[in-house]
Amino acid sequence: MATRERERERDLELLIPVAAVSETGGDSKSSSPANSPPPTTSHSHHQTGREAFSKVIQSWASKKFMTGCVILLPIAITFYVTWAFIKFVDGFFSPIYNHLGINIFGLGFATSLTFIFLVGIFMQSWLGTSVLTLWEWFIKKMPLISYIYAASKQISIAISPDQSSKAFKEVAIIKHPRIGEYALGFITSTVVLSQRNVGEELCCVYIPTNHLYLGDIFLISPKDILRPNLSVREGIEIVISGGLSIPQLLTTVDAQVLTPRRVPHFEEPKV
Repeated sequence: MATRERERERDLELLIPVAAVSETGGDSKSSSPANSPPPTTSHSHHQTGREAFSKVIQSWASKKFMTGCVILLPIAITFYVTWAFIKFVDGFFSPIYNHLGINIFGLGFATSLTFIFLVGIFMQSWLGTSVLTLWEWFIKKMPLISYIYAASKQISIAISPDQSSKAFKEVAIIKHPRIGEYALGFITSTVVLSQRNVGEELCCVYIPTNHLYLGDIFLISPKDILRPNLSVREGIEIVISGGLSIPQLLTTVDAQVLTPRRVPHFEEPKV
């Protein structure tokens, strides 16, 4: 019995250090992950930096791409419209040259430009004016075509270099549609409004609402019209471009006398 108890005590003495070592080792193993940073943290930082770098590259690439589009888009549109215009004008006389066996690209375009130039010279003569008058009289007899011809003629007259024609006289700025807002328009003519036997001279101002083809007409007193230092062609360019070509500084000029007209005074009839 005594020998068995001694063996148990020896076993306990042998087991106690082993248990202590295991407890301390277990504590160190359990505490080491808490004290040291987890390995996933460095991986997440690396992934976040990669995403930020990719976003910077994407933003830089998109800005450069949009800059290229902004630069090349007007150039491409200009070349496309010019090329379409050349092919359209060239198509008038090119079939004649093709029928004659002359296949030279651009010859029909040059012939068309020459023809237009000769028509301009001919229409400034007395005979050309007579032919144009006869042609307009014939067109006005047609119900639908007369309206189309009249509208297109008004637009062509507006950009005509002949300022003596009845076209847009001046560029005007009026307060429209409410106080504090202004609208760009064109003075087309002057009228006299008779109220209570007193005549008042008003300016007929055309305000485009759909580029240059549709718009509103206002009769406004000349005192309520601002006249900027813009020519009629510059005003048309501003309207067609949607306001992109408007200068950053606009200054007003004094009113010009469009058509010297005396405001009539109507006297009451004597009984």
